[in-house]
Amino acid sequence: GEDDVFKILICTDNHLGFAERDQIRGGDSFAAFEECLQLARHHGADFVLNSGDIFHENKPSRLTLHRTMEILRRYCMGDNAVRFQILSNQKECLRSTVSGRANYEDEFYSVDMPLFGIHGNHDDPTRDGGSEMLSAMDLLSVANLLNYFGRQDEVDNVRISPVLLRKGSTKIALYGLGSMRDERLNRMWQAKKVKFLRPRGEGGGKDDDGWFNIFCIHQNRDAGRGSKNCVHESMIPEWMDLVFWGHEHECLIDPDESLVGTFRISQPGSSVATTLSQGEAKRKHCGLLEVRGNQFRMTKIPLGSVRSFAEGSISLRDVERNQGGVLDVEDPKIEENMASYLVDQVESLILRAREEGERLQEDATASYDAVTNMEEEFDGDKRKRRYEIRDPDKVLVRLRVEHTGFSTLNNQRFGAQFVGQVANPSDILLFHKKRSAESAKSGGASKKKSAGLDMPEEHIDDTNIEDLVKDNLMNSSDKKPMMVLDEKKMTEALHDYVDKDEKDALDSTVKILLLKTQKVMSKKKKGHNDEEDQIDDENKLKDMMEQRAEDKRAEFIEAMNAQAEK
Repeated sequence: GEDDVFKILICTDNHLGFAERDQIRGGDSFAAFEECLQLARHHGADFVLNSGDIFHENKPSRLTLHRTMEILRRYCMGDNAVRFQILSNQKECLRSTVSGRANYEDEFYSVDMPLFGIHGNHDDPTRDGGSEMLSAMDLLSVANLLNYFGRQDEVDNVRISPVLLRKGSTKIALYGLGSMRDERLNRMWQAKKVKFLRPRGEGGGKDDDGWFNIFCIHQNRDAGRGSKNCVHESMIPEWMDLVFWGHEHECLIDPDESLVGTFRISQPGSSVATTLSQGEAKRKHCGLLEVRGNQFRMTKIPLGSVRSFAEGSISLRDVERNQGGVLDVEDPKIEENMASYLVDQVESLILRAREEGERLQEDATASYDAVTNMEEEFDGDKRKRRYEIRDPDKVLVRLRVEHTGFSTLNNQRFGAQFVGQVANPSDILLFHKKRSAESAKSGGASKKKSAGLDMPEEHIDDTNIEDLVKDNLMNSSDKKPMMVLDEKKMTEALHDYVDKDEKDALDSTVKILLLKTQKVMSKKKKGHNDEEDQIDDENKLKDMMEQRAEDKRAEFIEAMNAQAEK
């Protein structure tokens, strides 16, 4: 019966606080997040499960924290009974620094719809002036608004302890792994330093019977990022039943069979579009997972509180070739003609986005009305929606323009004529050039190409400043990379300094790398009084450091070539 069925609302990558200073889009992330929690109560979910990136910023603003905590209090707290129990040692599997147990078991709080979540790469733990690493998730956890799991405090030894849940005769082992640097995690997985703890049976051995195993992960999937910069499906244990994959924003929520073939993978995608990429243009969903015994069913639910987004791509060279007279590169009025043609294309995208938005609202309303909830009839005002999409007719559009042989247009000036029609007038157009066959073969060996300045269309939105800086360090004009400082470590430090607001990231990284080099140099001085021996050691040290730099450069070029081949 219903007493044996787990109902779990699945969502991920809410990115609360995204574009919060934007007058139009500032409330979009909160509207979608509130709708997810409203749907959870509407469908009678036992709890909500999140696979990372609840927040967009590593250190959310007070406005974002205030809105988030208000939404969680309104939807997660109540006087109804929680109909499942936790069987595992909660101090090992949950990060609860106050009570040491789940928030709904705290006698001083009344939580009737718990939220379980892991951290993502946007809200992962960092040091803020002290020795202890804290995440924005810790703030929600210490306020008893969220159950934070999947955090690993040991960098070189990952032990994933499950949250063991039981409702009636159904038992769920909930595994979680918060975001880590992809290359490091990949290396640890290859070295077999990632261990999954299994439930024990009555005889003391592993209890394989009756447990439905769920794994929440927030990492890169193997989709053209290089073999060492992602988690491969084959790394996940074969005995897992269902994997919820966060971090990837494209909604592929229907569970697909993995490459291993023994478990299924669901990729819920983000609830708000943070990049104007092709994957973000697909319709957003959350999911209702129902588990009874070892059987499960996933029902995808369309999200209505999403700003409609349409994207397209054109080639100006193809337009010139196939539509004679429309564009002519020799025409002195080519920029005027090109602008006129692109305006027509953008207007068609705006129309398509608005039509899709109307269909989405109809589908979301029909899906909501198909389920009746007695609680809402008596308690509807208490949880009335407070966040809505502002000016929904101001849609998002992105037109990729391949302009080989043509000049570009000023994006700001072009977008000014669409103010009031779209929510992103300053970045409607994305110009790029077609990659030649010769450049495709060279892959990451060329400085300009590997830096992402001349990339295939589908990878343009994935280019980030860390890759550009790392590539510039690797491919300096004299072809001699840095020998004392480590390019990879410096890139990670730059990421922490910019994205996570760690003021001492660069300084501390340089000091650590210098200290390591000084230790190596100090060893050569011990036991050498002969000047020739000392000179010989200095040459060996120089050769060693040059070889180390060349090895790292070769490793980087190999990764870039692998990405180009993908």
